[in-house]
Formats: sequence, C-alpha cells, structure tokens
Amino acid sequence: MDKHEIIELLRRGEYVSGAELGRSLGVTRAAVSKAVAALKREGWAIESVPNRGHRLLSAPDRLDRAAILAALGDHPWAGAVEVLDTVDSTNNYLKARTSARSGAQFAPYPAPHGAVAVAETQTAGRGRLGRSFDSAPGAGVYLSVLLRPACPPAALMTLTARAAVAVRRAIREAAGVEAGIKWVNDLVLNGKKICGILTELSVEAESGLVSYAVVGVGINCNRPAAAFPPELREAAGSILSETGKRVDRNALTAALIRALSALPGEEWLTEYRAACVNLGRPVQILAPGQPPRPGTALDVGPEAELIVQTESGVEAVRSGEVSVRGLYGYVP
Repeated sequence: MDKHEIIELLRRGEYVSGAELGRSLGVTRAAVSKAVAALKREGWAIESVPNRGHRLLSAPDRLDRAAILAALGDHPWAGAVEVLDTVDSTNNYLKARTSARSGAQFAPYPAPHGAVAVAETQTAGRGRLGRSFDSAPGAGVYLSVLLRPACPPAALMTLTARAAVAVRRAIREAAGVEAGIKWVNDLVLNGKKICGILTELSVEAESGLVSYAVVGVGINCNRPAAAFPPELREAAGSILSETGKRVDRNALTAALIRALSALPGEEWLTEYRAACVNLGRPVQILAPGQPPRPGTALDVGPEAELIVQTESGVEAVRSGEVSVRGLYGYVP
C-alpha cells in the first residue's frame, strides 16, 4: 500500500471508514490507522472520528510525491516524477540523467521522455541569458520536464512559447488566476514576473536531430512581497503577493505536468497573442554591441517572433532582448 492511495481515497472530502479504506486497498484496519498516523506526522490535516472514519482537510504546504501522483492519477508520466529537496537546477539534474547514472530515486536510466524533476528549492536556478532565478525554499514550484522529440531543431522554434501557454493554463486550473505572457518566456501578474521558462536542447552531431529538450519552469507561488530581496520587489512577485491567494503547490505541479505533456498545437498562437502584455506597448530592442532601438510591439508571428514597428520599418525580433517600458522596473 502506497500512502498516495489513501490520499486519493480521502480527496473527496468526506469521511471514509477505516474498514472501507482497508477493503479498497486490500489491507487491515490496523495498517490503515498506521498509514494515516504517518500522514498526519508529515503534515496532512486528516480528521479521524470514531464510528465515522477519516476525512482529509488539507494538504501540507510542501511538495509531496504521493500527493502529486494522487492528483495525476493514471497519467503516463506519473511513474517518472521525482521530488527533490534541494538541487542546483532541475534542468541540470535532468540533463545529467539523459545518460549518466546520477543517483535518481525513482525513474529509470537513461531518463525517458516525460521524466519530471521538481524541487523545493534550487541553489543555482537560472533563466535566459544566464540570469539567475531566485528559488526560495518552500514557496514555489521549480520543475523541469524532459522531452525526446527526435526532430530537427527548427521544429522546436515555438517550444518555449507553447510551453508558456501550457503553464498559463496550469496556473489558471490550479489557482484560478489569469496570468499575462511577456515575450517570450515570462508570465506576469500586475506587471510583475511570477514565472520564468528556460528551454535547453541537445542536438546529435551525426543525425542533426534533437536528442532531447528540457523545459524548465519556475513559478513563485506562496511568497509574500516582503520576502523578496529588496532589489527584486519592483520586478518580481508571486501568485500570493499579487492576488492574495495561496496555491496548493502539489495541485499546481500536477497541473503543470498535465499541461506540458499536452503542449498546445496550432491554437497556441491565438492564446499567446491574447495574453501577450507586450503588444501595443513601447519596447526597446537590445542587441549586443548596439545602442537600444525604440519601437512598438505589434504582433507575435507564427515562429514566436515579436513583430516590432521601428523608425526604419517593421521587423521581426527573434533573438536578443526586448525591454518593455514600465514593466519589471524598466525606466527609459
């Protein structure tokens, strides 16, 4: 008997007798009582009433593999989910597992398509252009998934943008919050970054095909505004700080896994455009070795390029960095 089986039976919020739990799981009432006591020690709020049974009141405010698996049900990626206490980077962890035996707890080697790593904290979380991502312990979801698409790199040009749409859907499902998307890989609430996405690829030299892709997602969930370092408070926020809502991080993790396993197809662009906070706003195009160039973001193209009106005409921005006036503390 795995403890997540008891959690699943109790999730409906009604009393379930020890005898009924035992029959459902094929164990004795004594074994059920022992398992329930263990769950209570781990922080699960379970009410136990004589002659009525056990009832789940709330989950602990920490990542719990059993709770994630219970929420995933029979999802095909469930068997390859790893929950880590501390790691340098969940992206690094999965990349190391693509071939080397690095001591993973649950999943087989080499890591399969759909392997998931989620951590309570990262000591070296990072985003695009090598920027660090502050990964406060116990306050966010820091998750990476491993994909093995066996396709040319050009076929994944929209992967990060489609992942942004998937993450937005997961946040809506688990937290009831409609986040905006800042081109190309951040999610925002009230003009503050609550989520970053980092996609990394490895290409086989002989075939020229993608060996694997790792999509990393970092979401600030239950971190109060005062808990952010002073230098980040103008630019960064969390779901809690911007909405007042606390998030069940296990439910959000399960929602992310479901959403990322079913990345949107051609419909991604419509949703991305509707959520993109850049459109219609002044931007600065920043390219290495060049002075900033002002423009206005007009649209997002089918290859996830940002269409910008500049003094010299309309151009598509596919690389470099775009800054938006008034967002993330940017002042022109």
